[in-house]
Amino acid sequence: MHRRITVFTFQVLKSPSIIPTQATQLYSQLNPFARGTNGFALFRLFSFTPVHRRVPDPDDPMNLMKEDGVSVCSQMWVENFREPDRLVSNLISYLRRFELWVLAYQKVCADEIGSYVPRSSITRSALEDLLALRNAVLDNRFKWGARLEFFIKSPKDKTDYESLSKRKIKAILTTTQPAPFQDKLVQEVLLMILEPIYEARFSQKSFAFRPGRNAHTVLRVIRRNFAGYLWYIKGDLSPILDGLKVGLVISALMRDVRDKKVIDLIKLALVTPVITSPIDGMEKKKKTKRKYQKKKVLAEDEPKPDPYWLETFFGFAPEEAEKLPSWGHCGILSPLLANICLDELDRWMEGKIKDFYRPSKSDVIWNSPEGEAEQGNTSWPEFVPTSGPDKTRKMDYIRYGGHILIGIRGPRADAATLRKQLIEFCDQKYMIKLDNESLPVEHITKGIMFLDHVLCRRVVYPTLRYTATGGKIISEKGVGTLLSVTASLKQCIKQFRKLNFLKGDREPDPQPCFRMFHATQAHTNAQMNKFLSTMVEWYRYADNRKKVVNFCSYIIRGSLAKLYAAKYKLRSRAKVYKIGARNLSRPLKERKGQSPEYQNLLRMGLAESIDGLQYTRMSLIPETDYTPFPSNWRPDHEKALIEYIRLDDPKTLEEQKGCIQEQGLVSPQDYISMLVWNYKRNAIVMDQLSLVKSAGLLSSSNRENDDPKNKEQEESEERLHASQM
Repeated sequence: MHRRITVFTFQVLKSPSIIPTQATQLYSQLNPFARGTNGFALFRLFSFTPVHRRVPDPDDPMNLMKEDGVSVCSQMWVENFREPDRLVSNLISYLRRFELWVLAYQKVCADEIGSYVPRSSITRSALEDLLALRNAVLDNRFKWGARLEFFIKSPKDKTDYESLSKRKIKAILTTTQPAPFQDKLVQEVLLMILEPIYEARFSQKSFAFRPGRNAHTVLRVIRRNFAGYLWYIKGDLSPILDGLKVGLVISALMRDVRDKKVIDLIKLALVTPVITSPIDGMEKKKKTKRKYQKKKVLAEDEPKPDPYWLETFFGFAPEEAEKLPSWGHCGILSPLLANICLDELDRWMEGKIKDFYRPSKSDVIWNSPEGEAEQGNTSWPEFVPTSGPDKTRKMDYIRYGGHILIGIRGPRADAATLRKQLIEFCDQKYMIKLDNESLPVEHITKGIMFLDHVLCRRVVYPTLRYTATGGKIISEKGVGTLLSVTASLKQCIKQFRKLNFLKGDREPDPQPCFRMFHATQAHTNAQMNKFLSTMVEWYRYADNRKKVVNFCSYIIRGSLAKLYAAKYKLRSRAKVYKIGARNLSRPLKERKGQSPEYQNLLRMGLAESIDGLQYTRMSLIPETDYTPFPSNWRPDHEKALIEYIRLDDPKTLEEQKGCIQEQGLVSPQDYISMLVWNYKRNAIVMDQLSLVKSAGLLSSSNRENDDPKNKEQEESEERLHASQM
């Protein structure tokens, strides 16, 4: 081979004419030192080795991130809201999108370390591990609940699992451990894929575990739609949240999703057992032997625990919001699966509502055949008369998690029949046994408790003014009923007692809050102010908002006064109020409250300012929010999606053009095109006039004999041309 190259090179040096002329000319043009084609140049031409560019690696994680993860999620939401009834069968394309995995990594890291991780800050090793996890999920190599072998670990997990002792390995394999980091990532990706699919299909009657909906939405819907109902069925279906059979969950999931990969992943998460063995008794004894608990120093990447005020507010969670579903290894996917299963109940109840509706023309409200158009406001007293045989029969339904509330306008027998049908449906569909005690039928006069608020009917006597024949204004006293949504003071006392803030029922006595004993007065007051602000927001739509918030403020203020009396040895609450004022804003450490040293330090910024407690007087508490609630309410993100889809539809543009033409209006595009056309026409006219003048076709005598109107028109055209130029 080397001999052939040598001979060929020798021949080229001896007679360069064997090389084609075009190649020789090309090289001679590229070589500035060569005057002509010589053998040396041709030798360099043949000895040149071209540099091949490196083909991008398709498995490189940096090359897989082509779009932003948020834009991919937005695209999924738009597609599913555009066609909410289509059967989804190809989700593996979204499961392959590495952008979703990076976004899931950012969200889970924010929960793990307490701070947001930008995409540019993710290390290459973490991206490679994340890609390995994605490939394992696609190749069916991923296993839920792994304890020792991981594809990717948490950024704060520094454990070397290969060098662990047998005792520690046994403890990890046999005791309760937090969910692995890689499990949370897979759960987050599945949630991002499945949530837009089912949110476009869910009933508008369910409000728990859904974005944009909360307990306040339920209370506003009740005030808006449940004003005319007399009989109520309150049901507790929370056993469903504890878990259902795997076959029932998968069958409910496959109504709309037929992707085998996703279904198998969720089925494996439900089937894989969760190890929940208790900790050994010896370890418990060792922990209880410690007399003094050392202060825990947080690591750099460890998230801070919830503040005290937030823990206290979470203790006020009503019964309907206490239970959060957790099925197998599904984690944050469990609430979505629970809503998917309970959506069948929502659809069944919607059908019952349509069948039950019987309008009556003699009724003031709900007398239209469709049942949607309402005459009058049901939240206003004179439009809510009592029911009877000649009144409209109507029913409504609402669900918050595993708790349902059904309002019925009609005889009690209809409510009893519906309860019997509901028991049979739950037995057949969910295999849970309900009885009459778990689904009581109660009258509105007894008061119905839902989300720690009492629904009751209040009889009012409004003054009705109307104009009679002859223009005479008549005022009469009418009788009406008004749906009252009030916060339960009994439940509030119960929650405070559970949190050890008070004791006693009839005369509740505040107890000192010893959890804040070692905190400063400024920090303690700030924590309690945040707690009171959340309580004011929680009771925002209660009719007795001022009363219940004033009671909460009294309990908190009394608890802090007892705490400060014990901490600063002031013996009584009266002495604390005397030194620290009514809102406890003065420093108690000086025992005078107006110490000149404190004021000087505060002025110089060397002392911490103390904020007084809020809402110490009834006049400082805001009024109840009675903002009207629309009948066809939707969250803001759903409104934006629906509006975007409507504007993106070409039919909408055609309809808008048709409306503009019918009203005789001109669109901005047509207006601009008209201006451009007028400008071009005037330019052509002026060019023609200039040509005529330059040719001398118009003499001065002819111009003098012209009509004055023509002269004015010519002058105006010249001015127009000059202004345009």
